[in-house]
Amino acid sequence: MASVRRAVIDVGTNSVKLLVADVTGREVSPVHEESRQTRLGRGFYETHRLQPEPIARTAEAVWEFSEIAREKNSTTPRVIATSAARDAVNPRDLTDSIFRACGLKTEIITGAREADWAFQGVATDAELAKHPLLLLDVGGGSTEFILGHGQKKSFTHSFPLGTVRLMEKFSFSDPPTRGEFAKCRDWVRSFFDTEVWPLLEPALELEKKRGEVRLVGTGGTTSILAKIEKKMDRFDREKIESALLTLDQVRAHRKKLWRLPLAERKEIPGLPKLRADVILTGVLIYEALMEDFDFSELRVSTRGLRFAAVMNE
Repeated sequence: MASVRRAVIDVGTNSVKLLVADVTGREVSPVHEESRQTRLGRGFYETHRLQPEPIARTAEAVWEFSEIAREKNSTTPRVIATSAARDAVNPRDLTDSIFRACGLKTEIITGAREADWAFQGVATDAELAKHPLLLLDVGGGSTEFILGHGQKKSFTHSFPLGTVRLMEKFSFSDPPTRGEFAKCRDWVRSFFDTEVWPLLEPALELEKKRGEVRLVGTGGTTSILAKIEKKMDRFDREKIESALLTLDQVRAHRKKLWRLPLAERKEIPGLPKLRADVILTGVLIYEALMEDFDFSELRVSTRGLRFAAVMNE
C-alpha cells in the first residue's frame, strides 16, 4: 500500500495544532507536529460568541501551519474545529476568517465524531489496543469519554467540561486560595456525579467483566504531566507514552501546581510557559476522576484526534 503525506490542522478552544504525517492504511508516521496557543475560547462562555482577537490569532496560526504543511510536501491540509467552534453562535466568523487567510475550508466536527476519532487514534498503539480502555481527551472546551476494546467502542460521549471552560467559569487568585480550589474541585465532582456517571456506569461495569479497564489520557494535560514527571523539556513520544502516573503522583503534581504562583509554574521543567495557567484545571480534572471513579493509574497517549483525522481522509 502506497504511503501518502497528509496534514491536519486542529482548531481547538485553547490552541491550534498541526500534524503532518505519512499515512499507510492505518499506520501513521508523524513527520512534523507543532502547536500554537491562540485561546479561541477566551471571553467565550458568557455569550457563546467567538471574539474578534482570538479569531484573528487563530486564523493567522492556521495560515502559518498551512504554509508549513505545503513546505513539507503534504496534500492539501484538512482543517477541523472542535468545541468552541461547534458551540458558538457565530461560527461563520471563524470559518470565514480562516478561509480569507489561507483559502482552506474548516470542518466543524461534532462531539461524537471527536470522541470516535480520539479513540481511533489512540488505538493505533498496538499495546493499548489489547486492553479495555477508558479514554479521556481533555480539551479546552470539552472532554470526550470513550470506553472500548480494540476498535470496538461501548460508550462515547462529549461533555462540556474543559480546561479553558473551567478557567472562564472560576476566578483564581495568584496563586489560587484553598477555597478557590475547593470550589472548582467540588463543581467538577458534582458534574461527574450528575452528568457523567449515570451515563457511563452501565457500560463501564460491563467492560470490567472483560478484564481490568485501563485509564488513558490523551491531549495536552497528560502529555505535560508526563513531561513534568520525567523533567523533559522536549517532546519525545516514546518517553511520554512510557509514562505511568499513579494517583499519588497526579495528586502531588496538583498540590504543587496549585500552590505556586504563575511566574513560578512557568519555570517548572516540562511545563510550557503558555500552558502554566490551564494546567491547573487540567490536573484537577484528572485527579478528581481518578479518585471518584477508582482508578489508581493513568496511562498517557500522544495519539488521538489528529491521528484519526489523517487516516480518515
